[in-house]
Amino acid sequence: FFFFFAHFSYNTSMNIPDTIDRNRLPRHIAIIMDGNGRWAKERGEDRVYGHYEGVVSVREIVDACGELGVGYLTLYAFSAENWNRPKAEVDALMELLVNTIRKEVEELKKNNVRMHVIGDFESLPEVFT
Repeated sequence: FFFFFAHFSYNTSMNIPDTIDRNRLPRHIAIIMDGNGRWAKERGEDRVYGHYEGVVSVREIVDACGELGVGYLTLYAFSAENWNRPKAEVDALMELLVNTIRKEVEELKKNNVRMHVIGDFESLPEVFT
């Protein structure tokens, strides 16, 4: 299993909706990333398409957490059972994961987001080890 954990120290002077009581926001949000493949299938798309769309959702979530002042975000992104998926899907997920992190790393650093990978590193692509 793999968890991706982000710690935020964004500039909290960003435009935050007045209707949100920041004192009632949690300091830590955890999300189980599930259903991207089913979502795509329901729309007549390939499962991998759903995983790519999941990346878009994660980017929006990371941005929103930073803007709202949520301190920590944990994403449960890949379970041990996911290795039992078809090899082509697992390969696509690993490629998507690596490419997304490489693409986003500078933006995350710029916004003081620290990312930690939690889990079994042995089967992950080299970028995580």
